[in-house]
Amino acid sequence: MCSIFGMFDLQPGDDLAALRRQALECSQRQRHRGPDWSGVHVDAGVILVHERLAIVDPASGAQPLRSRDGALALAVNGEIYNHAALRADSGYDFTSGSDCEVVNALYRDAGATPPAHWLARLNGIFAFALWDGASGRYLVARDPIGVCPLYWGHDTQGRLCVASEMKALVDLCADVCEFPPGHVYDSADGSLTRWYARPWREHAHTRGVRIEPAALRGAFEAAVHRQLMTDVPYGVLLSGGLDSSLVAACAARYARARIEDGDRSEAWWPRLHSFAIGLDGSPDLAAARVAATALGTVHHEFVYSFAEGLDALPEVIRHIETYDVTTIRASTPMFLLARRIKAMGVKMVLSGEGSDEIFGGYLYFHKAPSAQAFHDETVRKLDALHAYDCLRANKAMMAWGVEARVPFLDLEFLDVAMAMDATHKMAGVQADGTRRIEKAVLREAFAGVLPESILWRQKEQFSDGVGYGWIDGLKAHAAQVVGDREFAAAAARFPFNTPATKEAYLYRSIFERHFPGPACAATVPGGKSIACSSPAALEWDPAFAHAADPSGRSVTGVHAAAVAA
Repeated sequence: MCSIFGMFDLQPGDDLAALRRQALECSQRQRHRGPDWSGVHVDAGVILVHERLAIVDPASGAQPLRSRDGALALAVNGEIYNHAALRADSGYDFTSGSDCEVVNALYRDAGATPPAHWLARLNGIFAFALWDGASGRYLVARDPIGVCPLYWGHDTQGRLCVASEMKALVDLCADVCEFPPGHVYDSADGSLTRWYARPWREHAHTRGVRIEPAALRGAFEAAVHRQLMTDVPYGVLLSGGLDSSLVAACAARYARARIEDGDRSEAWWPRLHSFAIGLDGSPDLAAARVAATALGTVHHEFVYSFAEGLDALPEVIRHIETYDVTTIRASTPMFLLARRIKAMGVKMVLSGEGSDEIFGGYLYFHKAPSAQAFHDETVRKLDALHAYDCLRANKAMMAWGVEARVPFLDLEFLDVAMAMDATHKMAGVQADGTRRIEKAVLREAFAGVLPESILWRQKEQFSDGVGYGWIDGLKAHAAQVVGDREFAAAAARFPFNTPATKEAYLYRSIFERHFPGPACAATVPGGKSIACSSPAALEWDPAFAHAADPSGRSVTGVHAAAVAA
Protein backbone atom coordinates (compact mmCIF):
# COMPACT_ATOMS: atom_id res chain seq x y z
CA MET A 1 0.00 0.00 0.00
CA CYS A 2 1.33 3.42 -0.89
CA SER A 3 0.17 6.64 -2.52
CA ILE A 4 0.23 7.77 -6.12
CA PHE A 5 0.11 11.14 -7.84
CA GLY A 6 -0.17 11.54 -11.59
CA MET A 7 -0.33 14.48 -13.97
CA PHE A 8 -1.28 13.70 -17.57
CA ASP A 9 -1.92 15.51 -20.86
CA LEU A 10 1.25 17.58 -20.66
CA GLN A 11 1.75 19.81 -23.69
CA PRO A 12 4.80 20.91 -25.72
CA GLY A 13 6.26 23.97 -24.08
CA ASP A 14 5.28 22.93 -20.55
CA ASP A 15 8.00 23.64 -18.01
CA LEU A 16 8.71 20.07 -16.90
CA ALA A 17 11.05 21.12 -14.11
CA ALA A 18 8.40 23.41 -12.59
CA LEU A 19 5.68 20.80 -13.00
CA ARG A 20 7.91 18.18 -11.39
CA ARG A 21 8.38 20.42 -8.34
CA GLN A 22 4.63 21.03 -8.18
CA ALA A 23 3.89 17.31 -8.43
CA LEU A 24 6.36 16.53 -5.64
CA GLU A 25 4.82 19.21 -3.41
CA CYS A 26 1.33 17.79 -3.99
CA SER A 27 2.47 14.24 -3.41
CA GLN A 28 4.29 15.20 -0.23
CA ARG A 29 0.90 15.90 1.39
CA GLN A 30 0.16 12.16 1.27
CA ARG A 31 3.66 10.89 2.11
CA HIS A 32 2.34 9.49 5.39
CA ARG A 33 0.91 6.70 3.21
CA GLY A 34 4.36 5.82 1.87
CA PRO A 35 7.16 6.90 4.20
CA ASP A 36 9.69 4.32 2.95
CA TRP A 37 10.72 5.79 -0.40
CA SER A 38 9.67 8.22 -3.14
CA GLY A 39 9.88 7.52 -6.87
CA VAL A 40 9.32 9.87 -9.80
CA HIS A 41 8.90 9.35 -13.54
CA VAL A 42 8.83 12.34 -15.89
CA ASP A 43 8.67 12.54 -19.66
CA ALA A 44 7.06 14.84 -22.19
CA GLY A 45 3.57 13.45 -21.57
CA VAL A 46 3.31 12.51 -17.90
CA ILE A 47 4.58 12.96 -14.37
CA LEU A 48 4.12 10.05 -11.95
CA VAL A 49 5.07 10.24 -8.27
CA HIS A 50 4.94 7.26 -5.92
CA GLU A 51 5.27 7.29 -2.13
CA ARG A 52 6.08 3.74 -1.06
CA LEU A 53 5.10 1.69 1.97
CA ALA A 54 7.19 -1.43 1.39
CA ILE A 55 5.15 -4.56 2.20
CA VAL A 56 6.03 -7.01 -0.58
CA ASP A 57 9.55 -7.19 -2.08
CA PRO A 58 10.95 -4.29 -0.03
CA ALA A 59 14.39 -4.59 -1.64
CA SER A 60 13.47 -4.26 -5.32
CA GLY A 61 9.82 -3.29 -5.71
CA ALA A 62 10.26 0.49 -5.84
CA GLN A 63 7.88 2.40 -8.11
CA PRO A 64 7.00 3.68 -10.64
CA LEU A 65 7.53 0.23 -12.12
CA ARG A 66 9.18 0.36 -15.56
CA SER A 67 9.08 -2.22 -18.30
CA ARG A 68 12.40 -3.59 -19.51
CA ASP A 69 12.18 -1.50 -22.69
CA GLY A 70 11.34 1.65 -20.72
CA ALA A 71 8.03 2.25 -22.49
CA LEU A 72 5.72 1.48 -19.56
CA ALA A 73 5.64 3.35 -16.27
CA LEU A 74 3.22 2.23 -13.55
CA ALA A 75 2.32 3.73 -10.18
CA VAL A 76 0.11 1.52 -7.99
CA ASN A 77 -1.40 1.85 -4.54
CA GLY A 78 -2.44 -1.64 -3.54
CA GLU A 79 -1.83 -5.36 -3.39
CA ILE A 80 -2.51 -8.03 -6.03
CA TYR A 81 -3.16 -11.26 -4.14
CA ASN A 82 -3.16 -13.58 -7.16
CA HIS A 83 0.00 -12.13 -8.68
CA ALA A 84 1.92 -15.43 -8.55
CA ALA A 85 -0.62 -17.21 -10.76
CA LEU A 86 -0.77 -14.26 -13.15
CA ARG A 87 3.03 -14.20 -13.41
CA ALA A 88 3.09 -17.89 -14.28
CA ASP A 89 0.63 -17.33 -17.15
CA SER A 90 2.48 -14.35 -18.64
CA GLY A 91 5.34 -14.10 -21.12
CA TYR A 92 6.24 -10.64 -19.82
CA ASP A 93 9.85 -9.91 -18.87
CA PHE A 94 9.48 -8.95 -15.20
CA THR A 95 11.99 -6.56 -13.64
CA SER A 96 11.07 -6.98 -9.95
CA GLY A 97 9.35 -9.23 -7.42
CA SER A 98 6.58 -6.68 -6.86
CA ASP A 99 3.08 -8.12 -6.88
CA CYS A 100 1.89 -4.99 -8.68
CA GLU A 101 4.09 -5.51 -11.74
CA VAL A 102 1.54 -7.97 -13.11
CA VAL A 103 -0.51 -4.91 -14.14
CA ASN A 104 2.21 -4.03 -16.68
CA ALA A 105 2.30 -7.66 -17.77
CA LEU A 106 -1.44 -7.94 -18.32
CA TYR A 107 -1.49 -4.65 -20.24
CA ARG A 108 1.39 -5.68 -22.49
CA ASP A 109 0.05 -9.23 -23.06
CA ALA A 110 -3.46 -7.94 -23.85
CA GLY A 111 -2.47 -6.01 -26.96
CA ALA A 112 -5.64 -4.51 -28.45
CA THR A 113 -7.94 -6.24 -25.94
CA PRO A 114 -9.94 -3.63 -23.97
CA PRO A 115 -8.59 -3.15 -20.43
CA ALA A 116 -11.92 -4.17 -18.88
CA HIS A 117 -11.21 -7.76 -19.95
CA TRP A 118 -7.83 -8.18 -18.29
CA LEU A 119 -8.64 -6.08 -15.24
CA ALA A 120 -11.24 -8.69 -14.34
CA ARG A 121 -8.39 -11.17 -13.79
CA LEU A 122 -7.00 -9.19 -10.84
CA ASN A 123 -7.92 -10.20 -7.31
CA GLY A 124 -6.70 -7.44 -5.08
CA ILE A 125 -7.09 -3.92 -3.80
CA PHE A 126 -5.62 -1.23 -6.00
CA ALA A 127 -5.68 2.17 -7.59
CA PHE A 128 -3.19 2.71 -10.39
CA ALA A 129 -2.02 4.98 -13.17
CA LEU A 130 -0.27 3.33 -16.12
CA TRP A 131 1.58 5.27 -18.83
CA ASP A 132 2.55 3.82 -22.21
CA GLY A 133 5.17 6.17 -23.59
CA ALA A 134 5.31 4.40 -26.96
CA SER A 135 1.67 5.17 -27.76
CA GLY A 136 1.06 8.17 -25.49
CA ARG A 137 -1.80 6.24 -23.88
CA TYR A 138 -2.60 6.06 -20.20
CA LEU A 139 -5.00 4.12 -17.99
CA VAL A 140 -6.39 5.00 -14.56
CA ALA A 141 -8.24 2.27 -12.66
CA ARG A 142 -9.56 1.38 -9.20
CA ASP A 143 -10.51 -1.85 -7.45
CA PRO A 144 -14.18 -2.93 -7.50
CA ILE A 145 -15.10 -2.08 -3.91
CA GLY A 146 -12.92 1.01 -3.61
CA VAL A 147 -10.75 -0.28 -0.77
CA CYS A 148 -7.94 1.92 -2.09
CA PRO A 149 -8.87 5.61 -2.36
CA LEU A 150 -8.44 7.59 -5.57
CA TYR A 151 -9.37 11.12 -6.62
CA TRP A 152 -9.07 13.00 -9.89
CA GLY A 153 -9.63 16.43 -11.41
CA HIS A 154 -8.17 19.01 -13.79
CA ASP A 155 -5.79 21.87 -13.16
CA THR A 156 -6.24 25.34 -14.66
CA GLN A 157 -4.48 24.24 -17.85
CA GLY A 158 -6.74 21.23 -18.35
CA ARG A 159 -4.19 18.62 -17.32
CA LEU A 160 -5.74 15.53 -15.74
CA CYS A 161 -4.45 14.92 -12.22
CA VAL A 162 -4.99 11.85 -10.02
CA ALA A 163 -4.02 11.21 -6.41
CA SER A 164 -4.60 8.70 -3.63
CA GLU A 165 -5.93 11.40 -1.31
CA MET A 166 -7.94 14.54 -1.94
CA LYS A 167 -5.52 16.70 0.03
CA ALA A 168 -2.99 16.36 -2.81
CA LEU A 169 -5.43 17.93 -5.29
CA VAL A 170 -7.49 20.37 -3.22
CA ASP A 171 -5.47 23.45 -4.27
CA LEU A 172 -4.81 22.19 -7.77
CA CYS A 173 -8.18 21.03 -9.12
CA ALA A 174 -11.40 22.99 -8.67
CA ASP A 175 -13.33 19.98 -9.97
CA VAL A 176 -11.78 17.37 -7.70
CA CYS A 177 -13.96 14.31 -7.20
CA GLU A 178 -13.68 10.64 -6.31
CA PHE A 179 -12.66 8.22 -9.04
CA PRO A 180 -15.44 5.59 -9.14
CA PRO A 181 -14.62 2.09 -7.86
CA GLY A 182 -14.58 -0.72 -10.40
CA HIS A 183 -13.96 1.65 -13.31
CA VAL A 184 -11.12 2.32 -15.74
CA TYR A 185 -10.38 5.51 -17.68
CA ASP A 186 -8.66 4.96 -21.04
CA SER A 187 -7.10 8.02 -22.66
CA ALA A 188 -7.05 6.25 -26.03
CA ASP A 189 -10.76 6.95 -26.49
CA GLY A 190 -11.58 9.09 -23.43
CA SER A 191 -13.85 6.39 -22.03
CA LEU A 192 -14.69 5.75 -18.39
CA THR A 193 -15.83 2.12 -18.28
CA ARG A 194 -17.20 0.00 -15.48
CA TRP A 195 -15.13 -3.15 -15.69
CA TYR A 196 -16.50 -5.01 -12.65
CA ALA A 197 -19.95 -6.57 -12.78
CA ARG A 198 -21.33 -9.70 -11.12
CA PRO A 199 -24.60 -11.65 -11.58
CA TRP A 200 -25.15 -11.68 -7.81
CA ARG A 201 -25.93 -7.98 -7.88
CA GLU A 202 -29.44 -8.96 -9.01
CA HIS A 203 -31.51 -10.82 -6.42
CA ALA A 204 -33.02 -13.03 -9.10
CA HIS A 205 -29.62 -14.64 -9.74
CA THR A 206 -29.29 -15.66 -6.07
CA ARG A 207 -32.82 -17.00 -5.52
CA GLY A 208 -32.72 -20.57 -4.25
CA VAL A 209 -28.92 -20.69 -3.95
CA ARG A 210 -27.67 -22.26 -0.75
CA ILE A 211 -24.00 -22.27 0.24
CA GLU A 212 -23.02 -25.10 2.55
CA PRO A 213 -21.36 -24.00 5.81
CA ALA A 214 -18.17 -25.87 4.96
CA ALA A 215 -17.95 -24.11 1.59
CA LEU A 216 -18.52 -20.69 3.14
CA ARG A 217 -15.91 -21.35 5.81
CA GLY A 218 -13.40 -22.70 3.29
CA ALA A 219 -13.83 -19.69 1.02
CA PHE A 220 -13.16 -17.26 3.85
CA GLU A 221 -10.16 -19.20 5.16
CA ALA A 222 -8.72 -19.11 1.64
CA ALA A 223 -9.27 -15.34 1.48
CA VAL A 224 -7.40 -14.76 4.73
CA HIS A 225 -4.62 -17.07 3.57
CA ARG A 226 -4.21 -15.10 0.32
CA GLN A 227 -4.04 -11.82 2.17
CA LEU A 228 -1.25 -12.93 4.50
CA MET A 229 1.11 -12.17 1.60
CA THR A 230 3.75 -9.96 3.23
CA ASP A 231 7.48 -9.54 3.76
CA VAL A 232 7.13 -7.33 6.86
CA PRO A 233 5.76 -7.73 10.42
CA TYR A 234 1.95 -7.82 10.54
CA GLY A 235 -0.94 -8.31 12.93
CA VAL A 236 -4.72 -8.33 13.25
CA LEU A 237 -7.18 -5.76 14.56
CA LEU A 238 -9.24 -7.50 17.22
CA SER A 239 -12.31 -5.79 18.65
CA GLY A 240 -13.72 -8.99 20.11
CA GLY A 241 -16.66 -8.87 17.71
CA LEU A 242 -17.48 -11.74 15.39
CA ASP A 243 -15.83 -10.38 12.25
CA SER A 244 -12.43 -9.38 13.60
CA SER A 245 -12.31 -12.54 15.71
CA LEU A 246 -12.92 -14.74 12.66
CA VAL A 247 -10.18 -12.92 10.76
CA ALA A 248 -7.84 -13.47 13.72
CA ALA A 249 -8.80 -17.14 14.02
CA CYS A 250 -8.07 -17.81 10.35
CA ALA A 251 -4.84 -15.82 10.43
CA ALA A 252 -3.70 -17.74 13.52
CA ARG A 253 -4.20 -20.98 11.61
CA TYR A 254 -1.79 -19.92 8.84
CA ALA A 255 0.59 -17.61 10.69
CA ARG A 256 3.39 -20.12 11.23
CA ALA A 257 4.03 -20.83 7.55
CA ARG A 258 5.40 -18.48 4.92
CA ILE A 259 2.64 -17.86 2.38
CA GLU A 260 5.02 -16.54 -0.31
CA ASP A 261 6.74 -19.92 -0.82
CA GLY A 262 3.60 -22.04 -0.71
CA ASP A 263 3.67 -22.66 3.05
CA ARG A 264 6.87 -24.71 2.69
CA SER A 265 8.92 -22.82 5.30
CA GLU A 266 8.40 -21.14 8.65
CA ALA A 267 7.11 -17.58 8.52
CA TRP A 268 9.54 -14.78 9.31
CA TRP A 269 7.13 -13.59 12.04
CA PRO A 270 5.35 -16.77 13.19
CA ARG A 271 3.69 -15.29 16.30
CA LEU A 272 0.44 -13.53 15.49
CA HIS A 273 -0.02 -10.17 17.23
CA SER A 274 -3.48 -8.71 17.86
CA PHE A 275 -4.44 -5.13 18.72
CA ALA A 276 -7.48 -3.60 20.46
CA ILE A 277 -8.42 -0.13 21.68
CA GLY A 278 -11.20 1.40 23.76
CA LEU A 279 -12.12 3.69 26.59
CA ASP A 280 -11.54 2.33 30.06
CA GLY A 281 -14.06 -0.45 30.64
CA SER A 282 -15.18 -0.69 27.00
CA PRO A 283 -17.09 -3.78 25.78
CA ASP A 284 -14.58 -4.32 22.99
CA LEU A 285 -11.52 -4.49 25.23
CA ALA A 286 -13.11 -7.13 27.43
CA ALA A 287 -14.30 -9.24 24.50
CA ALA A 288 -11.00 -8.92 22.62
CA ARG A 289 -9.18 -10.24 25.68
CA VAL A 290 -11.36 -13.36 25.66
CA ALA A 291 -10.83 -13.93 21.92
CA ALA A 292 -7.07 -13.35 22.08
CA THR A 293 -6.67 -15.79 24.97
CA ALA A 294 -8.59 -18.48 23.11
CA LEU A 295 -6.63 -17.96 19.88
CA GLY A 296 -3.23 -17.64 21.54
CA THR A 297 -2.29 -14.34 19.94
CA VAL A 298 0.26 -11.95 21.41
CA HIS A 299 -2.35 -9.41 22.45
CA HIS A 300 -1.91 -5.67 22.90
CA GLU A 301 -4.71 -3.52 24.26
CA PHE A 302 -4.66 0.24 24.50
CA VAL A 303 -6.89 2.51 26.53
CA TYR A 304 -7.51 6.05 25.34
CA SER A 305 -9.25 8.84 27.20
CA PHE A 306 -12.12 10.91 25.87
CA ALA A 307 -9.85 13.98 25.96
CA GLU A 308 -7.25 12.22 23.80
CA GLY A 309 -9.91 11.33 21.25
CA LEU A 310 -11.26 14.85 21.24
CA ASP A 311 -7.78 16.30 20.76
CA ALA A 312 -7.28 14.09 17.72
CA LEU A 313 -10.51 15.07 15.92
CA PRO A 314 -9.08 17.82 13.67
CA GLU A 315 -6.23 15.58 12.49
CA VAL A 316 -8.58 12.65 12.03
CA ILE A 317 -10.88 14.68 9.77
CA ARG A 318 -7.90 16.03 7.80
CA HIS A 319 -6.65 12.51 7.20
CA ILE A 320 -9.89 10.69 6.46
CA GLU A 321 -11.30 13.52 4.31
CA THR A 322 -14.95 13.25 5.27
CA TYR A 323 -17.51 14.89 7.53
CA ASP A 324 -19.71 11.80 7.84
CA VAL A 325 -20.63 11.43 11.50
CA THR A 326 -20.40 7.67 11.95
CA THR A 327 -17.13 7.50 10.00
CA ILE A 328 -15.51 10.13 12.21
CA ARG A 329 -16.78 8.51 15.40
CA ALA A 330 -15.18 5.20 14.40
CA SER A 331 -12.08 6.62 12.71
CA THR A 332 -10.81 8.42 15.80
CA PRO A 333 -10.04 5.36 17.96
CA MET A 334 -8.71 3.57 14.87
CA PHE A 335 -6.41 6.52 14.15
CA LEU A 336 -5.11 6.41 17.72
CA LEU A 337 -4.64 2.65 17.51
CA ALA A 338 -2.72 2.91 14.23
CA ARG A 339 -0.19 5.19 15.87
CA ARG A 340 0.47 2.65 18.60
CA ILE A 341 0.74 -0.18 16.07
CA LYS A 342 3.23 1.78 14.00
CA ALA A 343 5.32 2.44 17.10
CA MET A 344 5.61 -1.34 17.59
CA GLY A 345 7.12 -1.84 14.13
CA VAL A 346 4.07 -3.45 12.50
CA LYS A 347 3.29 -2.30 8.94
CA MET A 348 0.25 -4.37 7.94
CA VAL A 349 -2.91 -5.50 9.73
CA LEU A 350 -5.92 -7.60 8.78
CA SER A 351 -9.31 -6.12 9.62
CA GLY A 352 -12.94 -7.26 9.58
CA GLU A 353 -14.61 -4.62 7.39
CA GLY A 354 -17.19 -5.81 4.85
CA SER A 355 -18.85 -8.66 6.72
CA ASP A 356 -21.83 -6.57 7.85
CA GLU A 357 -22.48 -5.43 4.30
CA ILE A 358 -22.30 -8.97 2.90
CA PHE A 359 -24.30 -10.75 5.59
CA GLY A 360 -26.63 -7.97 6.76
CA GLY A 361 -24.96 -7.59 10.12
CA TYR A 362 -26.15 -4.10 11.01
CA LEU A 363 -29.01 -4.28 13.47
CA TYR A 364 -31.53 -2.51 11.24
CA PHE A 365 -31.39 -5.56 8.93
CA HIS A 366 -33.64 -7.29 11.49
CA LYS A 367 -36.44 -5.15 10.04
CA ALA A 368 -35.96 -6.16 6.38
CA PRO A 369 -39.43 -6.94 5.00
CA SER A 370 -38.33 -9.51 2.40
CA ALA A 371 -35.35 -11.43 1.07
CA GLN A 372 -35.18 -9.15 -1.96
CA ALA A 373 -35.18 -6.01 0.21
CA PHE A 374 -32.46 -7.58 2.34
CA HIS A 375 -30.33 -8.51 -0.68
CA ASP A 376 -30.79 -5.17 -2.42
CA GLU A 377 -29.65 -3.40 0.74
CA THR A 378 -26.49 -5.51 0.95
CA VAL A 379 -25.65 -4.50 -2.62
CA ARG A 380 -26.30 -0.83 -1.83
CA LYS A 381 -24.09 -1.13 1.23
CA LEU A 382 -21.26 -2.72 -0.74
CA ASP A 383 -21.52 0.00 -3.37
CA ALA A 384 -21.20 2.66 -0.66
CA LEU A 385 -18.35 1.06 1.31
CA HIS A 386 -15.71 3.14 -0.45
CA ALA A 387 -17.16 6.26 1.19
CA TYR A 388 -17.52 4.80 4.68
CA ASP A 389 -15.80 1.77 6.23
CA CYS A 390 -13.19 1.30 3.50
CA LEU A 391 -12.34 4.98 3.67
CA ARG A 392 -12.06 4.77 7.46
CA ALA A 393 -9.97 1.62 7.60
CA ASN A 394 -7.63 2.73 4.84
CA LYS A 395 -7.05 6.36 5.72
CA ALA A 396 -7.09 6.09 9.52
CA MET A 397 -4.45 3.37 9.35
CA MET A 398 -2.44 4.88 6.51
CA ALA A 399 -2.23 8.16 8.41
CA TRP A 400 0.59 6.39 10.27
CA GLY A 401 1.89 4.21 7.44
CA VAL A 402 0.02 1.03 8.42
CA GLU A 403 -1.75 -0.94 5.71
CA ALA A 404 -5.18 -2.43 6.49
CA ARG A 405 -6.31 -5.47 4.51
CA VAL A 406 -9.92 -6.64 4.43
CA PRO A 407 -10.35 -10.39 3.72
CA PHE A 408 -14.17 -10.25 3.79
CA LEU A 409 -13.93 -8.08 0.66
CA ASP A 410 -11.68 -10.52 -1.17
CA LEU A 411 -13.22 -10.79 -4.64
CA GLU A 412 -13.27 -14.59 -4.71
CA PHE A 413 -14.96 -14.72 -1.32
CA LEU A 414 -17.50 -12.11 -2.42
CA ASP A 415 -18.51 -14.32 -5.33
CA VAL A 416 -19.30 -17.12 -2.89
CA ALA A 417 -20.97 -15.18 -0.09
CA MET A 418 -23.03 -12.81 -2.25
CA ALA A 419 -24.34 -15.63 -4.45
CA MET A 420 -26.29 -16.99 -1.46
CA ASP A 421 -30.05 -16.49 -1.32
CA ALA A 422 -30.70 -13.77 1.25
CA THR A 423 -33.31 -16.02 2.88
CA HIS A 424 -30.41 -17.86 4.52
CA LYS A 425 -28.85 -14.62 5.79
CA MET A 426 -31.92 -12.92 7.22
CA ALA A 427 -32.16 -12.09 10.90
CA GLY A 428 -35.09 -11.13 13.09
CA VAL A 429 -38.24 -12.82 14.35
CA GLN A 430 -38.84 -16.22 12.73
CA ALA A 431 -42.13 -17.99 11.98
CA ASP A 432 -41.98 -19.87 15.29
CA GLY A 433 -41.56 -16.62 17.24
CA THR A 434 -37.87 -17.07 17.98
CA ARG A 435 -35.34 -14.39 17.07
CA ARG A 436 -32.52 -15.32 14.69
CA ILE A 437 -29.36 -13.32 15.38
CA GLU A 438 -27.70 -11.30 12.63
CA LYS A 439 -25.03 -13.16 10.60
CA ALA A 440 -26.21 -16.51 11.97
CA VAL A 441 -25.16 -18.26 8.74
CA LEU A 442 -21.58 -17.06 9.24
CA ARG A 443 -21.55 -17.96 12.91
CA GLU A 444 -22.83 -21.45 12.16
CA ALA A 445 -20.12 -21.98 9.53
CA PHE A 446 -17.43 -21.36 12.15
CA ALA A 447 -18.97 -23.32 15.02
CA GLY A 448 -16.30 -24.43 17.48
CA VAL A 449 -13.66 -22.02 16.23
CA LEU A 450 -14.30 -19.26 18.78
CA PRO A 451 -15.56 -19.15 22.37
CA GLU A 452 -19.35 -19.16 22.39
CA SER A 453 -19.44 -15.72 24.01
CA ILE A 454 -17.56 -14.31 21.00
CA LEU A 455 -19.12 -16.44 18.27
CA TRP A 456 -22.62 -15.38 19.34
CA ARG A 457 -21.84 -11.85 20.52
CA GLN A 458 -24.40 -9.32 19.28
CA LYS A 459 -23.32 -6.86 16.63
CA GLU A 460 -21.61 -3.85 18.20
CA GLN A 461 -20.56 -1.06 15.87
CA PHE A 462 -16.94 -0.06 16.43
CA SER A 463 -17.80 3.46 17.55
CA ASP A 464 -20.15 1.93 20.15
CA GLY A 465 -17.91 -0.93 21.20
CA VAL A 466 -14.93 1.24 22.13
CA GLY A 467 -17.15 2.57 24.95
CA TYR A 468 -20.63 4.07 24.97
CA GLY A 469 -19.19 7.19 26.61
CA TRP A 470 -17.37 8.02 23.37
CA ILE A 471 -20.45 8.86 21.30
CA ASP A 472 -22.34 10.38 24.21
CA GLY A 473 -19.33 12.55 25.01
CA LEU A 474 -18.98 13.73 21.40
CA LYS A 475 -22.63 14.79 21.35
CA ALA A 476 -22.26 16.65 24.63
CA HIS A 477 -19.09 18.38 23.46
CA ALA A 478 -20.71 19.54 20.21
CA ALA A 479 -23.69 20.89 22.17
CA GLN A 480 -21.29 23.06 24.15
CA VAL A 481 -19.10 24.41 21.34
CA VAL A 482 -21.73 24.93 18.61
CA GLY A 483 -24.03 27.79 19.51
CA ASP A 484 -27.78 27.72 18.90
CA ARG A 485 -27.66 30.75 16.61
CA GLU A 486 -24.75 29.28 14.67
CA PHE A 487 -26.56 25.99 14.20
CA ALA A 488 -29.79 27.72 13.20
CA ALA A 489 -27.92 29.21 10.23
CA ALA A 490 -26.51 25.82 9.14
CA ALA A 491 -28.48 25.74 5.90
CA ALA A 492 -27.13 29.13 4.83
CA ARG A 493 -23.53 28.14 5.52
CA PHE A 494 -23.82 24.56 4.26
CA PRO A 495 -26.62 24.36 1.67
CA PHE A 496 -25.33 20.99 0.42
CA ASN A 497 -25.71 18.11 2.91
CA THR A 498 -26.83 20.54 5.61
CA PRO A 499 -25.79 19.20 9.05
CA ALA A 500 -28.80 17.88 10.96
CA THR A 501 -27.15 17.89 14.41
CA LYS A 502 -24.64 20.00 16.26
CA GLU A 503 -22.19 17.10 16.17
CA ALA A 504 -22.46 16.98 12.37
CA TYR A 505 -22.06 20.77 12.21
CA LEU A 506 -18.83 20.58 14.22
CA TYR A 507 -17.32 17.98 11.90
CA ARG A 508 -18.43 19.85 8.79
CA SER A 509 -16.78 23.03 10.05
CA ILE A 510 -13.47 21.27 10.60
CA PHE A 511 -13.69 19.59 7.19
CA GLU A 512 -14.31 22.92 5.46
CA ARG A 513 -11.10 24.39 6.90
CA HIS A 514 -9.05 21.68 5.20
CA PHE A 515 -11.21 21.08 2.12
CA PRO A 516 -13.06 24.25 1.10
CA GLY A 517 -15.40 24.54 -1.84
CA PRO A 518 -18.41 22.70 -3.23
CA ALA A 519 -16.40 20.06 -5.09
CA CYS A 520 -14.79 18.78 -1.90
CA ALA A 521 -18.10 18.82 -0.03
CA ALA A 522 -19.71 16.79 -2.82
CA THR A 523 -17.28 13.90 -2.31
CA VAL A 524 -19.13 13.02 0.92
CA PRO A 525 -22.51 11.28 0.57
CA GLY A 526 -25.48 12.43 2.62
CA GLY A 527 -28.94 11.30 3.59
CA LYS A 528 -30.55 10.08 6.78
CA SER A 529 -29.46 6.81 8.35
CA ILE A 530 -30.20 4.59 11.30
CA ALA A 531 -27.44 2.30 12.56
CA CYS A 532 -25.51 2.82 9.29
CA SER A 533 -28.45 2.06 6.99
CA SER A 534 -28.83 3.45 3.51
CA PRO A 535 -31.58 6.10 3.24
CA ALA A 536 -33.72 3.55 1.37
CA ALA A 537 -33.84 1.19 4.37
CA LEU A 538 -35.48 3.84 6.56
CA GLU A 539 -38.75 2.78 4.94
CA TRP A 540 -38.57 -0.65 6.59
CA ASP A 541 -39.94 0.58 9.91
CA PRO A 542 -41.97 3.77 10.51
CA ALA A 543 -40.09 4.25 13.81
CA PHE A 544 -36.80 4.64 11.92
CA ALA A 545 -37.80 8.07 10.62
CA HIS A 546 -37.93 9.39 14.18
CA ALA A 547 -34.79 7.65 15.47
CA ALA A 548 -32.26 8.32 12.75
CA ASP A 549 -28.76 8.03 14.20
CA PRO A 550 -25.79 6.01 12.97
CA SER A 551 -25.28 4.31 16.34
CA GLY A 552 -26.43 0.68 16.58
CA ARG A 553 -28.03 1.54 19.92
CA SER A 554 -30.67 3.51 18.06
CA VAL A 555 -32.36 0.28 16.92
CA THR A 556 -34.67 -0.24 19.88
CA GLY A 557 -35.99 -3.72 20.44
CA VAL A 558 -32.90 -5.27 18.82
CA HIS A 559 -29.79 -3.83 20.47
CA ALA A 560 -29.40 -5.01 24.05
CA ALA A 561 -28.35 -1.52 25.13
CA ALA A 562 -30.73 0.38 22.84
CA VAL A 563 -31.35 4.03 23.56
CA ALA A 564 -34.62 5.85 23.07
CA ALA A 565 -34.82 8.46 20.36
